[in-house]
Amino acid sequence: MTTNLILFGPPGTGKTYSTAEEAVRLCDGSIPASRESLMQRYDALLDEGRIEFVTFHQSFSYEDFVEGLRPFTGEPDGEGSETGASSSGFSLKPIDGVFKRISERARLDVGAAGEGRLDRTRSIFKMALGQRDVDEQQILDALDTNQIRIGWGGKIDWSDEQFDDFEAIHSRWKAEVGSDVSGHDGNVVMTWSFRSSMQIRDYVAVSDGRDRIRAFGQVASDYLFDPDTESFPHQRSVDWIWRRDEGADRSLFYPNGFRRHAVYKLDMALVDWDGLEEVVLGEDGTDPSANARSHVLVIDEINRANISKVFGELITLLEADKRLGAANAIRLRLPYSGKSFGVPANLHIIGTMNTADRSIALLDTALRRRFQFRELLPKPDLLSTNPDGIDLQALLTRMNERIEYLFDRDHQIGHAYFIHCRSRDDVDTVMRDKVIPLLVEYFYEDWEKIRQVLGETSDEGRFVSRRALVPPPGMDGYGADEVRYRYAVRTRFADDAYTGFA
Repeated sequence: MTTNLILFGPPGTGKTYSTAEEAVRLCDGSIPASRESLMQRYDALLDEGRIEFVTFHQSFSYEDFVEGLRPFTGEPDGEGSETGASSSGFSLKPIDGVFKRISERARLDVGAAGEGRLDRTRSIFKMALGQRDVDEQQILDALDTNQIRIGWGGKIDWSDEQFDDFEAIHSRWKAEVGSDVSGHDGNVVMTWSFRSSMQIRDYVAVSDGRDRIRAFGQVASDYLFDPDTESFPHQRSVDWIWRRDEGADRSLFYPNGFRRHAVYKLDMALVDWDGLEEVVLGEDGTDPSANARSHVLVIDEINRANISKVFGELITLLEADKRLGAANAIRLRLPYSGKSFGVPANLHIIGTMNTADRSIALLDTALRRRFQFRELLPKPDLLSTNPDGIDLQALLTRMNERIEYLFDRDHQIGHAYFIHCRSRDDVDTVMRDKVIPLLVEYFYEDWEKIRQVLGETSDEGRFVSRRALVPPPGMDGYGADEVRYRYAVRTRFADDAYTGFA
């Protein structure tokens, strides 16, 4: 079942620490016995892309989380934009956020075998092998021998690595036919696309006119030059994934009619990969595979961002019965890319929430309804009872009792602050640099309450001293009788500082 879980509690109670355990358990079904083995597995799942970790903050937005437009300089990634030439200005492109990225990875996962899907990180090239009926034998020869071929580029062998560069191809062709050749000449552009832009493992769609394809395959070799072939000496090997003589409609996966160019890269932002997989693999690719593995998104400090702003309309899709493949599955059209989007059932979400920042009672109601909540409270029993004679368990217990009495239970102090203390110096450092500043924040510099939490009973104090201030001259009226103090954290805590917590 899909898990939407928020771990909440005061600071230092191990919320972020616990996310690794929860994430590995959801991915693998069990957890290793030791923390070291657990973190090794957690890191491996991060590297595999099955776990993503993100921290929310006040500036985090929908554009960071789901998708947003980003400016890019240079040549736009439209059809046939692979000429290698640069241009001035910039263009805006929709870029996926962390939530959309891991949602798509989870939806497209096919299990440990890793087979059954197209690689959506690759480019697709439209390839014309000839005109139906007119060049039918030529087309069949290429398909039957697992090749794609072009005649553009003359009888020049373009194999040398210098022709990885567009300008090198342009200069060589100018030397061949004349200096007035532009960079838009078909021999230059087609040679660049076929020889340099196209890479091994990219895909080719063999066109059948403007509106149909008759074969689809994956490039299996680098550029090859065959000097013994008269008409089409420039070749590559292809592993055909799908082939059908009657063809299939181009509109099932690509909205634009094919251009007359022999070869060019499609605009990848327009490719409907789900539709393409249904054509060439014969399967509906919109829902997750039955073998899809669990993926986990960890959101640290989930309550620090504006939840409504970050999730937007996708808050609806988090419910288990609205996930892809569920009885009431919902897909929405995203505002920037215009693409249909749904959340797969194999994506789990774990959030952490610091109750000292924001009470769970103030959390967005829509989010609360879609998540389970698990409270993590301080665990004094995890602490040592005798680092240099200091009972850390008693210290943490007494302080939290006093905080809850004077303030509330959401602002307790977690055991993680003291978990690594092995000596009196360690404890003093934690108290001076972490605990007392935290209490100052909790009580808005009300030093009397801070002293009460620390168990102070005298002006000298064990941790925080106070000294009465002398009223300024002329204060004979209102407030003159009120005693005011100057407070200071002691440079060195009293020898018996921790006896007041027993």
